[in-house]
Amino acid sequence: MRADYSYRGDPDVPAFADGHPLIVFDGECIFCSGWVQFVLKHDKAGRYRFLAAQSPLGQALYRHYGLKTPDYETNILIENGRAYFKSEGSIRMAAGLGAPWSAVGVLRLFPRGLMDLIYEFVARNRLRIAGRRESCYVPTSEQRGRFIG
Repeated sequence: MRADYSYRGDPDVPAFADGHPLIVFDGECIFCSGWVQFVLKHDKAGRYRFLAAQSPLGQALYRHYGLKTPDYETNILIENGRAYFKSEGSIRMAAGLGAPWSAVGVLRLFPRGLMDLIYEFVARNRLRIAGRRESCYVPTSEQRGRFIG
């Protein structure tokens, strides 16, 4: 596990506004883009910011955390300078939406290994389940301010 804000000291990661939790997602995956749309709809407080993994900053963050590109088999949640992956990241994302979505926090009672196995199964099959876009997800003009990169 890396130190909080470790990306700030990495010369390969461009500086970015990290004052809000950031969700780095596969912008070409319909399933992943659907998750972003869900978060946008239910994030009434507007806490989350979003970044397509295919962007230069997204790729730099994936490399920084030792993740494979262009597979993008996990979303990254960066919150308070700390990165969360797989099931932990997804549970934290949903819990951060507030009630009733915060109830998913109960999933932390299950062993992380089991939760990650389920996450990995879905991640490996997400393109078969939902498909791939020809290009990255494009936010609406109202949503654009919530995206970086």
